[in-house]
Amino acid sequence: MNRYIVLRVISGLIIPIILIFAFYIQFHGEYSPGGGFQAGIVFAAAFVVYTLLYGLEAAQRAIPPKAAHVLSAAGVLLFAAFGFAGMLLDGNFLEYKVLLPNDQAAETFGIIGIELGVGLTVAGVALTLFYSFAGRRHDR
Repeated sequence: MNRYIVLRVISGLIIPIILIFAFYIQFHGEYSPGGGFQAGIVFAAAFVVYTLLYGLEAAQRAIPPKAAHVLSAAGVLLFAAFGFAGMLLDGNFLEYKVLLPNDQAAETFGIIGIELGVGLTVAGVALTLFYSFAGRRHDR
């Protein structure tokens, strides 16, 4: 347990910064390059680093595989909800201008909403794939 003490202390400082950076990418994506896909991958990468240092069981206690599946589905549902909301308000699928009275505010709100859906889905799928591959046993 004490074998990787320096790496664990450094990772305790770095992993929260990686997660904050993922949120920055997520919510700054409509103003600059970035957004949901990149944020989801960076978020999942933080848990890959955590897994490498603390083990698969510890990572799966932090975010269980079922939670990663739910995260994936919730992201898809959020994306679809923003798409169908435009249709319910007499617009087209993913037409944001009908969501709010102010066109610019509606565009920003819609883009943030769908990018959040993409981010949740990508993070959930990336974690699910990582858990699947990391949990495989090699019989030799």
